[in-house]
Amino acid sequence: MNHTPENKCASCKGATCCTYITQPISTPRTKKDFSNLLWQVSHRGVHAFRDEGTWYLLFDSRCTHLQADGRCGIYDTRPHICRKHSNDYCEFDAPREEGFELHFQNYDELLEYCKKKFKHWDKAKSSEGSGKKGKKKKH
Repeated sequence: MNHTPENKCASCKGATCCTYITQPISTPRTKKDFSNLLWQVSHRGVHAFRDEGTWYLLFDSRCTHLQADGRCGIYDTRPHICRKHSNDYCEFDAPREEGFELHFQNYDELLEYCKKKFKHWDKAKSSEGSGKKGKKKKH
């Protein structure tokens, strides 16, 4: 079968485009930015990736309206973003991760990247993260 945008969705068995969402985020630059990103990818189903220079969070989360047969249960009243979605080139053609510049599926993958990016990643500042203020010595 020759797949076209008109018939591709009917041939797609996983409805992959309806099993996750992405959200652009500010480009992480500092150790603090990456530390926050590490916290985010520590949650089940949360990934971080960079595509065409833009950073995103990806949430593996199946749409609640996706029916067992892979069709949309609210097709006639689906949200605008779903109506706007193009399947000209989609997950049916290639896995979503194939084109990512960087992709971190978990804490360990991102931590490895952080250690390469920041020479002194493991060396915390003495007061950083302790939550305690230094006591003044009495003379």
